[in-house]
Amino acid sequence: MPPLEAYKRQLPYTYALGLYPAIQALELVPDQVSRVLVHHKLTGEGAQALYAACERLNIRTEQAERLLKRVSGKDNCYAAAVCRKEQHALDPSCNHLVLVNPMDAGNLGTILRSALGFSYLDIALITPCADSFEPSVIRASMGAVFSLRVKEFASFDAYEEQAGARAMHPFMLSDKALPLQEVVKQKQNPHSLIFGNEGSGLPASFIQVGQPVMIEQSRAVDSLNLAVSAALGMYSFLVR
Repeated sequence: MPPLEAYKRQLPYTYALGLYPAIQALELVPDQVSRVLVHHKLTGEGAQALYAACERLNIRTEQAERLLKRVSGKDNCYAAAVCRKEQHALDPSCNHLVLVNPMDAGNLGTILRSALGFSYLDIALITPCADSFEPSVIRASMGAVFSLRVKEFASFDAYEEQAGARAMHPFMLSDKALPLQEVVKQKQNPHSLIFGNEGSGLPASFIQVGQPVMIEQSRAVDSLNLAVSAALGMYSFLVR
């Protein structure tokens, strides 16, 4: 098999770093896994489960301590699945989470894990944005990304063209924004929850996209972290 490189965005493959994300990749997207890298210190029940899955799926394992350290930047990464990258079309009949220019890999991974927990399985990323295939994103999501349909769009207009008829809810500060608690009382399905960049939020033009939503908070802080805001929004729409 060809030699592997440290991760770059232009590569056709990525790495699910860590024992649990690697097992998730084997269980959820086995057709995308080409091989599994292991450290000689990998032991225990988790290791047995990993080796058993590889044997069952006829997927090669390689001892690769140096590559694991180079890709993860850590000495204690003991396993990684090498996965072919695939983007998936979003389901127009389902609710969507739309992230406009999210740039922090850790935030993105955390949001993807929350999205799976709150049953938002379709994620639109508006570029420029953090790379959803970045190994640190996959690890932060704890492999949740393998259960989601994630697709990048060059613009919000490009997303709208494929999204289908739906209610749109940009989360932003505006005179036209309604409190989250009011909006969820009248929620419609399917809908899209739209969040902006960690620093700048959504552009003012998004006021015209749909019914703006604000998360009420005390004046003690300027704003909430993007991952926290997205989780609050998804949870609120889920439980109503």
